[in-house]
Amino acid sequence: MPKITKTYTLRDFLEASAQKKGETRQVDEYFSPAHRDFVATRPAVEWLRLRKSGDKASINFKYFHFDDKGNSQYCDEYETSVGDEQQMQKMFAALDVKSLVVVDKTRTIYQYEDFEVSLDQVEGLGDFVEVEYKGKAGAEEAGKITDSMVAFLKQHGVGKIQRNYVGYPFQLLFPGEFELEDY
Repeated sequence: MPKITKTYTLRDFLEASAQKKGETRQVDEYFSPAHRDFVATRPAVEWLRLRKSGDKASINFKYFHFDDKGNSQYCDEYETSVGDEQQMQKMFAALDVKSLVVVDKTRTIYQYEDFEVSLDQVEGLGDFVEVEYKGKAGAEEAGKITDSMVAFLKQHGVGKIQRNYVGYPFQLLFPGEFELEDY
């Protein structure tokens, strides 16, 4: 997800040309089972997240796939709603699934063509843009899709674009232990 230096031009474009899906505060707690330490691998390949957003909660598991340079290109993602967040946390504790970090962010989400564009303000990290492809192309098209996302951001003047391949939880857990790729 690229870190950005300004968002006003992109925000103005999205307000005028995209469907605003909403704004929400998301509090994401990331976990790892004791028997399989997700952060022992660099970069992390797997994440288990419990999200609280408004009065709803969900659980999510991601497994990342990397290119030959070691950069994540796409992930398998499984998500479902959770009826009682506190009970889920108690289950994790009983199963020796440990809390790693909490990511607290305000997210404004827009849909523009095949892109879901999120403008994030992340506590402790700053402002980010996350662009997620929601179209029907397969994993073999990941490189072309990434190029089109970067072109979209440049076209709408987000400023300096730097992409990291580790995500918010890794950035909070291991500051300085990742590199940014300039576009």
